[in-house]
Amino acid sequence: MKIEKSDELRMQEDAFAFIEEIKELLSSDIWSNILLNCSKNEVLIFWLLYRREEANMTEIAEYIHVPLNTATGIVSKMEKNGFIVRDRLKEDKRVVVIHLTEKGKTQVKALVDEITYYAVQTISVFSKEEMDIFLRMSKRVVEVLKKERKHEDSKSKIRKITIE
Repeated sequence: MKIEKSDELRMQEDAFAFIEEIKELLSSDIWSNILLNCSKNEVLIFWLLYRREEANMTEIAEYIHVPLNTATGIVSKMEKNGFIVRDRLKEDKRVVVIHLTEKGKTQVKALVDEITYYAVQTISVFSKEEMDIFLRMSKRVVEVLKKERKHEDSKSKIRKITIE
């Protein structure tokens, strides 16, 4: 489907109108108690540890797509806030794994519960057919965005440095 400039402007206006409609759902009043002003990378680390129970620093860095030293700084902040703890493996004392503390598990559970609440409220108004269409469209959107990201990543890896 070819998108004309007028269609692009209409879609932009529709997106602005949609954001205006849902801005209260995105407000800090609703999410601040759950996320405690967490960064995107902290939320991703919460999610990884919630699902896997433990991870080492290399796995965390790869998961959030940052250098190891950046991941170490983020994990240190989360550890300082009492959300995670570092432990050495009993089998190999050289290996350090990261776990959620009870406080961290409580944070993630609150986030999952809040997201689940809104998902259930949203999904409950869809018919089965509408839900099937929604899921297929969502998968397609993700495919397109992943393809675009790969394209952008391949462009950004080549850097020319002019030496004078």
